[in-house]
Amino acid sequence: MRIRSLRIANFRLIESGEVEFAPDWNVFVGGNGAGKTTLLEAAFLLSHGRSFRSTARDSLSREGSPGFSVFGDLARATADERVGLSRSQRKLEARLNGAAIAIGDLMRHTAVVCFEPGSHELISGGSDERRRYLDWGVFHVEQDFLSVWRRYQRALRQRNVLLRQAAAESEVEPWSVELAIAATSLTAQRRVYFDLLRSHVTDYLGEFLPELGEAALAFDPGFDEELDLAEVLAATIDRDRARGYTGAGPHRADWSVTFVGARRREYLSRGQEKLCAFALVLGQARQFASRFGEWPIVCLDDLASEVDAEHLRRILDAVDRTEAQVLLTGTEEPRDLAGVRRPVARFHVEQGRAARLL
Repeated sequence: MRIRSLRIANFRLIESGEVEFAPDWNVFVGGNGAGKTTLLEAAFLLSHGRSFRSTARDSLSREGSPGFSVFGDLARATADERVGLSRSQRKLEARLNGAAIAIGDLMRHTAVVCFEPGSHELISGGSDERRRYLDWGVFHVEQDFLSVWRRYQRALRQRNVLLRQAAAESEVEPWSVELAIAATSLTAQRRVYFDLLRSHVTDYLGEFLPELGEAALAFDPGFDEELDLAEVLAATIDRDRARGYTGAGPHRADWSVTFVGARRREYLSRGQEKLCAFALVLGQARQFASRFGEWPIVCLDDLASEVDAEHLRRILDAVDRTEAQVLLTGTEEPRDLAGVRRPVARFHVEQGRAARLL
């Protein structure tokens, strides 16, 4: 998968611009605040429907503008496609080859993974960040994942409303049953994907953090799978009613990374957390490639400032061994990039405009 070009209007600090990308390495260099990260955000938006820096879509619009638009020309293994997202009148609209489609349908056509300064939250942050990471992968593997996820979320919302209203158990029970039914499918899909992902991630963890010993990934479904979730919800309804929310279910799911030399995530340094996060991002990209026969686009934001020189060399080498198109940003070009085998296209970014260098 390749992005041939992006056309951006009123997105963050970019009033209007177009960038044509090379098929291999694309390196964007410029000062802080020049707009380098915004280019990566625009690509990420087409794949996730949100920014990796914020979930508030309104904040993505350029100051003073009522909306924004991002359109991309893609080269896929199967066909070339034109994809786009635009926001106007507080409404987000998606397009594929000029036709309006659902946002969920659009995101099946674009795959972008990103390592950025906040990626360490995959290790040190809350479980919601880890669920988003996991669900993006499940979404691309399971065709009905989105409908199952929406069914579960609807049941969860309805049950929580009734809990806060102190509704009778007879009113809550139907939603508990509905939630449990959806939970079974949702958890099964997550577990299958997690098992597929595990070997790819542990390979990279062993490559980047060999000093910590063998790595292990564990999945927590958010409830005891040996028990019937509907019965658990019935047994804990008084506690849930007191709290005002449902305490067990896939919305509480999580996963963890441990090592022989670091049994708890608290034992990891910030640098080790970042290397774990990079292994997770690249492992997910490799899993996608093994399933679909093409790599997602890999975005690396301000990579050189996030890891030390030795690990930077390992990361660049690992990325270079893939077949992914790479978008990399920095205030200066990493020195070790001179040793990569694939061609490098270089851009200078200033005031939101990217100019390709000869």
